[in-house]
Amino acid sequence: MRVNRRQIATFVLGLCAAALFTATPAFSAGPPYNVGPVNDVSASCSGQNAEVEQAVDAKLGYVYETWMGCKGIAFARSTDGGDTFDTPITVPGSVGSNYNSWDPAVAVAPDGTVYAAFMLGHSSQWYPVVAASFDNGKTFSQVTQLVPPDEQNWGDRVFIAVGPDGAVYVTWDYGPSRKTVTYLCDPSGSCGFSTGQLNVVMQKSTDRGKTFGPMTYVSPGFPASGGDSAPMVIEPNGRIDVLYQGYHITDTTTYAMDPGYEYFTASTDGGATWSTPVQLGPNNGTMSLAEWWIDGDIAMDAGGNLYAVWDTQGANNDIGWLSYSTDHGAHWSDPIQVPPDQLNVPHVMEVSGGGSGVAYVSFFSGADPRGYAEYLRTFSTTRGWLGAPVQVSPEFGDTSVWPGDTFGISTLSPGHVVLSWGSATPSSGKKSDIFAANVAVSAH
Repeated sequence: MRVNRRQIATFVLGLCAAALFTATPAFSAGPPYNVGPVNDVSASCSGQNAEVEQAVDAKLGYVYETWMGCKGIAFARSTDGGDTFDTPITVPGSVGSNYNSWDPAVAVAPDGTVYAAFMLGHSSQWYPVVAASFDNGKTFSQVTQLVPPDEQNWGDRVFIAVGPDGAVYVTWDYGPSRKTVTYLCDPSGSCGFSTGQLNVVMQKSTDRGKTFGPMTYVSPGFPASGGDSAPMVIEPNGRIDVLYQGYHITDTTTYAMDPGYEYFTASTDGGATWSTPVQLGPNNGTMSLAEWWIDGDIAMDAGGNLYAVWDTQGANNDIGWLSYSTDHGAHWSDPIQVPPDQLNVPHVMEVSGGGSGVAYVSFFSGADPRGYAEYLRTFSTTRGWLGAPVQVSPEFGDTSVWPGDTFGISTLSPGHVVLSWGSATPSSGKKSDIFAANVAVSAH
């Protein structure tokens, strides 16, 4: 949204927000949270660091972080469950400015292979790159470019996941013509779109990321479906579950769009075909065209329940939502508000599944007048919210400095969550850095 987040609303609303978030630790009904030491993962990287994504190897207790920084796409690993991190490295193939490589993602295969993906602008084309590490994130010895068939194509936000059989799946935003896309950019954020050939596509690799097959179309209506931003989870039987933003194209000549909704779709044949999309929260608002962050995330808990999170924008508010499904996405619960406020600021939502019936939901918000902060809240499908949000980030970030469009959250084991976020804090000299922290959650 084009809002000045330093002027959140009125002075009265600002005071209300401060009261809401300052009071959070005083709530006693919820699970106690033990927030561990916060690591500045990107401290050795000069310049701005933002847009972090995270994955974990639960068998080894390793945590992997990737973000825009270190003169390209940065990567760091922790071999002690997120207590400490190795010195960051630059992912091969990404060296250059953040305008040449952007939107990182990371996933871990059942055999421990680590895949780091990112978008690359090369010559006249924008497309994903997938780097593979066969030594648990020490080095990346294989780099594969997913070059599209069109010159001057549009490409954005890649997500990556690995199936139980080791197949590697990539979703990304693709349009045959970049000239159709009109941007709506925020001075201290990223960009949304008002027109364009927007589509969600998928590509699959069956040889550990060495080669990828042709695109399949996840969002119906190619070449102008209005779909973008498609995170995914893969079930133990190989079924692929995808959540994506869908904007209705109102004019097939100009590719103008209406505000969007979240949609769920699934594939049981390795991404070749997709189920009819299910709309989430049809009566709970829409996503603005000018929304500059990556909106929407999906997770699965140990019992196979699915969780989707996103936020919607009204004329004077922004609301973060959670919905869950106990039948593999066929039906979804009515959306449940996550943050305690509805102020007209970004609430960037992420989610990770815990034990059966439990989800850990994070939101990165500027609702507190002191600045950006990262929050965590625990949800139960049988009991609802298990208390108020807890602030995980000890410092507030400068809202005039871009923190990135995505943030990290993973479950190492039930009750052990790792979070990561970007922020320009006093301790980082108002330079945006990547921070990570362990949180122990004790649900009663």
